[in-house]
Amino acid sequence: MDLKGLKVAFLGDSIAEGTGASVPERSFVSLFAAAHPEATVNNFSIGGTKIAAQQVVRQDWDKNPFFLRVEKLDTDTDLIFVMGGTNDFGHGDVPIGRRGETINNYSFYGAYIALIVSLKARCPDAQIVVSTPLHRHGEDFIANRPDGKWTLKDYVSAIKDVAEYCSLPVFDLWATSGIQPNFHADYVKYTVDGCHPNDVGHKKIFEVLDKYIKTL
Repeated sequence: MDLKGLKVAFLGDSIAEGTGASVPERSFVSLFAAAHPEATVNNFSIGGTKIAAQQVVRQDWDKNPFFLRVEKLDTDTDLIFVMGGTNDFGHGDVPIGRRGETINNYSFYGAYIALIVSLKARCPDAQIVVSTPLHRHGEDFIANRPDGKWTLKDYVSAIKDVAEYCSLPVFDLWATSGIQPNFHADYVKYTVDGCHPNDVGHKKIFEVLDKYIKTL
């Protein structure tokens, strides 16, 4: 994709916000913006936030699920990266749901599809790209939810399922980032805490993203 003159938006959580980078300019979104000065890059990512909403708000980040930020995007945005899911796995008590359920904001499946519908209405000409989460240390622990017990891989599979249903491309960081913090060497080289990338990790994500953008 030629980004000249295009508006690009990132809608994500702390990783897209830049947590772990030593300075904001070293986050992967900032590196992407610097590499593409011909494009306008806007970042609407907020740390701790989730795709789905909590029925009962317990933390500040529960006040900012992804769908509440849709109206901040310019209506003439050309390219949108949706980069969430790791927090839906990591905290809260929202059910994962299933394909075919009623669109809603209070299950992962329902909220993800609702988000896509809202983005299409807000930015009708935009190319939406769905991103999977990165691997994280401890990703195999079990998240107990009202509808079952789930691993992060289950959320990755749900995201891919939603992307297929919505006929959207997938930026598969889970499969292609080259970062697996369950390996000690990767934990030390690429992350600050096994979840958030450090400067080297952000650069790695940028490099993968920059290659991916050429395939759109």
